[in-house]
Amino acid sequence: MVATLDDNKRSAIAVKLADVKALQQLFIENEQQFLKELNDPEVRDSIQNMLNDDKKNLGILETVISQYGIQAEPKETFLEMVKKVHELMQGSKLSLYEKVFQHELLKHQQVMSGIIIHKSAQTVGADVLLAITPLNTVNFENRAHQEQLKGILEILGVRELTGQDADQGIWARVQDGMAALSGVLGSVVTQNTDKKDMNVQDAIRIDHAKVNTLFTELLASNDPQKLQEYFGQIYKDLNVQVEAKEQVIYPKVRPFYGEHETQELYEEQAQMKRMLEEIKASNPSSSQFKDKIKQLMDVFGDHIRQEESTMFAAIRNNFSTEQSEELTTAFKAAKVNLQEKMDVVSK
Repeated sequence: MVATLDDNKRSAIAVKLADVKALQQLFIENEQQFLKELNDPEVRDSIQNMLNDDKKNLGILETVISQYGIQAEPKETFLEMVKKVHELMQGSKLSLYEKVFQHELLKHQQVMSGIIIHKSAQTVGADVLLAITPLNTVNFENRAHQEQLKGILEILGVRELTGQDADQGIWARVQDGMAALSGVLGSVVTQNTDKKDMNVQDAIRIDHAKVNTLFTELLASNDPQKLQEYFGQIYKDLNVQVEAKEQVIYPKVRPFYGEHETQELYEEQAQMKRMLEEIKASNPSSSQFKDKIKQLMDVFGDHIRQEESTMFAAIRNNFSTEQSEELTTAFKAAKVNLQEKMDVVSK
C-alpha cells in the first residue's frame, strides 16, 4: 500500500509558510496602529499604501498555502514573539520612531523568510517551487517597503530629536532605492505589477500544473521512498482539488455551462477518485504501478483541457469581477478546510 506521507522537508516549509502568514497579519495590525498615531500627510499616504499592499499580500499568502497543500501552525516560539511585538506596538512604551524601526526589522525578517522558502523549494522539488511562485510578489513588495520605511524613519527620527522637519530630498532617495531593487533582486524574486490576487481560473490552473509536475517527478524516479512521497502528495492534492470544485465551482457554473458538460466533469472526477484509491492500495515496486499512474494522467489531462478551455471561458463570460472574487475566496476556503480534514485523517 502506498502511504500518504509528508516528507520532512515539505512539512518544514509548511511551518515556515505559517510563520510568514502570522507575520503578515502583524504587519497589517502595526500599520493600522501607525495611521492612528501619524499626522504627517505624506507619511500617512505611504503607510496607507503599504497597508493596502499588505492586505493584498495576505490574500496571496493564503493562496500559496492552499496551493502548497500542507496546512501547518506557526512555531510556538514564533507566535510568542509576534504576541510580544503586538503588545509593544499597541502600548506606549515605545515612541512612534521606535515602533516603525521595529516594523522595518520585521520586514527584513519577512524578506529573508521568503527568500529561504524560495531557495528551499528549488531544493525540494519542482512542484513545491511552482506552488509557491506567487510568493515572489510578496517578497518584492516587502523589500520595497523596507526602502519606504527607511525614509519614514529618517523623517520621524529627525523630528523626534530636533522637533524640526528633515531634508526634503528623502523621498527622492527612497524612490531611487526602490527603482534599484529590480536589478538587485532580479535573480531571487520577481516583481509582479498586478496588484490583485489571482482569480479562480488562475488558482485552478496552478493546481493543475502542480499535479502534472508531481506526475513528471514520480515517473522520473525509481526510489521507493520518493515514489511514496510523490504519490502521497498527488493523492492529497488531487482529492482536495476534486472535492473543492464539486463543493464550490461546479454548482455555480452549471446554470450557464450546461447540464451535460457539468455532469461530464463530475463523472471524470469520480473516475479519478476511484483510480487514486486503486493506486493507493497497490505496491509502488510493482511493474503495474507506473502504468496505473500513466492511465490516471491521461484521464486528468482530458479533464483539465475541458476545464481550462470551455469552463474557464464560461466563468470569464458570466461572472462579474465581484462574483469572481467571491468564488476564488470560497474555493480557497474549501481547499484549506479539506486539507485540514485530510491531515487529521492521516494522523
